[in-house]
Amino acid sequence: MRFQCQPGCIACCDQKGFVYLTRDDIARLAEHLAITRAEFRRRYLCGVAPLLRFRQQRHKQCPFLLAGGCSVHAVKPLQCSSFPYWPELLANAAERRETATYCPGMNKGPLVNLTLAREVASQVQQAFPELYQEET
Repeated sequence: MRFQCQPGCIACCDQKGFVYLTRDDIARLAEHLAITRAEFRRRYLCGVAPLLRFRQQRHKQCPFLLAGGCSVHAVKPLQCSSFPYWPELLANAAERRETATYCPGMNKGPLVNLTLAREVASQVQQAFPELYQEET
């Protein structure tokens, strides 16, 4: 697998879906914005813990996505920083091919260290076990 994020690209941010946040994400973003965690939750989040997510925006998935890119890039949520090393992408070649239809960084750049990619995927799975429950 090859991947290299392309300068100026926000294609992964433009996909339909939800952006889920961990407690650490909330703390980091609130501190970055100089507001309390409670205020951050009130302004930006919905859902029931532990699956808190950004509220749906009218034409975007994230309140911090601007035309020029991510306005909180330095402290972006785990879900964002771990892309494309999500469990479902690492485990499924068809999912990777689908992702490559919108992500210009897929199949570009150096070979990915799969051990490190799997560690990132494991962090995502541990952070959001409700999204990655084993089917019985």
